[in-house]
Amino acid sequence: MPQGDWDRVVTANLTSVHLVTQAVASRLRAAGRPGAIVNIASIEAHNVAPAHSHYAAAKAGVLMYTRAAARELGPLGIRVNSVSPGLIWRAGLDEAWPEGVTRYRAAAPLERLGQFDDVADACLFLLSPASRWITGADLVVDGGVLTNRTF
Repeated sequence: MPQGDWDRVVTANLTSVHLVTQAVASRLRAAGRPGAIVNIASIEAHNVAPAHSHYAAAKAGVLMYTRAAARELGPLGIRVNSVSPGLIWRAGLDEAWPEGVTRYRAAAPLERLGQFDDVADACLFLLSPASRWITGADLVVDGGVLTNRTF
């Protein structure tokens, strides 16, 4: 893998999380307000896919960064969690990667790909008062695919 590919993926998927977390925490601190931050990881942080070492490493870094940020920002009343989506449907995916879509559906106990709203709802839960005592956690939103060892 060329170094540029590694750097691009790590910057987009891990460095960006640090920069956004830092900016949000700074604003919350300045306002003297508690708050919540939700980072987006991936099921690939839990179970790698072939030829995705850069992506899996970056997303695993998001999980540990989230835990560290939760510990550091907790005394300020700022909760930090992450969501790890599985495969999310988008227009053209069925045509671009039919074998992957079929394999994912077969591996997922809920027998479908995720929708944008599935991830958004998980984030809203973690941002809401309903999760007021949750910090440093990762919520996997994958239709159960990680329960399948063959995926």
